[in-house]
Amino acid sequence: MSRDATDATTAFARALVDEWVRGGVTDAVVAPGSRSAPLALALAADDRIRVHVHLDERSAAFVALGLGRATGRPAVVLCTSGSAAANFHPAVTEAFHGGVPLIVATADRPPEVRGTGAAQTIDQVGLYGTAVRWAVDVAPPEDVPGAGDTWRELAATSVLRARGPVAGPVHLNLCFREPLVPSGAPLVDAPGRPGGLPWVEPAGPEPGLSGVAVDLLAAACRAHPRGLIVAGWGSEVTPATVEALAVTTGWPVLADPISNLRRPPYAIATYDALLRDAAFATTVRPEFVLRLGALPSGKVLGQWLAEVPEIVALDPAARWIDPARTNTEVLVVPAEPTVRALVEHLVDATPDGEWGARWRDADLRARGALDAHLDGLDSLCDPRVARDVVAAVPAGGTLAVASSMPVRDVETFSVARNDIEFVANRGTNGIDGFTSTVVGYALGSPTPTVALVGDLCFLHDANGLLGAADRGIDLTVVVVDNRGGAIFSFLPQAELPEHFETLFGTPQSVDIGALAALHGATVIEAVAPGSVGPLVRAATDAGGLQVVVVRTDRRANVAGHRAAFAAVSAALPA
Repeated sequence: MSRDATDATTAFARALVDEWVRGGVTDAVVAPGSRSAPLALALAADDRIRVHVHLDERSAAFVALGLGRATGRPAVVLCTSGSAAANFHPAVTEAFHGGVPLIVATADRPPEVRGTGAAQTIDQVGLYGTAVRWAVDVAPPEDVPGAGDTWRELAATSVLRARGPVAGPVHLNLCFREPLVPSGAPLVDAPGRPGGLPWVEPAGPEPGLSGVAVDLLAAACRAHPRGLIVAGWGSEVTPATVEALAVTTGWPVLADPISNLRRPPYAIATYDALLRDAAFATTVRPEFVLRLGALPSGKVLGQWLAEVPEIVALDPAARWIDPARTNTEVLVVPAEPTVRALVEHLVDATPDGEWGARWRDADLRARGALDAHLDGLDSLCDPRVARDVVAAVPAGGTLAVASSMPVRDVETFSVARNDIEFVANRGTNGIDGFTSTVVGYALGSPTPTVALVGDLCFLHDANGLLGAADRGIDLTVVVVDNRGGAIFSFLPQAELPEHFETLFGTPQSVDIGALAALHGATVIEAVAPGSVGPLVRAATDAGGLQVVVVRTDRRANVAGHRAAFAAVSAALPA
């Protein structure tokens, strides 16, 4: 290298990091590698960025996803070239479908060696297909006129595209030529905006729903006094606004806990159990439903809605989540201002008091029946674990709920709470990366995090525990260990006994506690039905990485659920 050469690679990496910080990025997750060294070194050199190192690229991406869920800001996840980048894909799809901001930075070899069989090289251009909001194949940094401006615009735009208005992942495929470490030559000048401002400013606020459209929606609500509000994740409406609509209309709210809209006193927390009673479900079918966000987790409510004549969904992200095709109209509008405007239009409405009273009476009866049934059991069971874990999360804390049975049991058996946050990976509804996600969430959250997870989901992402005990997090993981995939026992596959256990039940014999202890977690095992709640409270009080193992009987799980639902039916008036 000549004496008058400049170091464009180091300047490029440092400009990206500085511009990310200006855009609000506070965290980066780095999977070690050589080709990514320029950006890894730039991240480590900037004390405004917290750098979290994870050996497993798949886990690293989910940790970054969890950070994005906790903070609402995109975290950067960085890896070297080759198959490392492919391991980011599961988290990318969850971020895309779940609306989580994420900046995916994959290092790549320069274009001149593509197609030559160079080591650790795959085709990374467009690697994540349509599962990203924006993707750029970035040429190797060079000292050319305007280079600094281009670099800063790239970084600033990546933050804006990740944040939305529809949040999600963006992919920067970064080609680097050697040398991959600072050469000592002068850096290419790439100054940012004065005063620490980002290179590109965000656009103005989204337009709201027109007054005429609000009038029409309000007229539909007035015409149907026996309506319902149904809420799932991604509703983008505050609890106070939903409560105001519920009070104004007199409509019950059927909200999945992970919507964070299942709040007392207006929410009907036991709707899943209630709607399993055919007589009750028939007599309370509404005339009109206003849907907010995705559908709740369980199938029962979705199937029941198929008979409702009019369902209007507010879908600000245009996700079109309607697998049963029950929506009669979808409004792609910002949900919060739309619902507030609707409340103002309905301020003089006269609610049907009997309609709301019928739902509230049934909810009280069902709650009493479920609690009496679960408290009367002499062995540990999945439904009681879900109920008791929700009740034990400290006020101000967060409960992360895994897919499969945990999210459904929380929906069905838990009480309504207005002082905790619920999170879940429901974009793709998979078990992949759950432990890593909650580690990331705990890294980004100032309050304790509790996670409820099944044994197969926990084992599927065991690498998420790598280094977790040393990351300074307060995370309590409750593992329901029923030795296999309990959810399949509720599906038609259970009627195929010859191959059911091998293909679906997938029994496992791993010592969950020993595995967690290997990673430095404090492990506690629940042995009595009433012990789960106190153990969770003790674990969160102690802080650090805690794992509570709860062994239940998978073979008795289906019968246990049915007995609980029968208790609810028996408590309802004939």
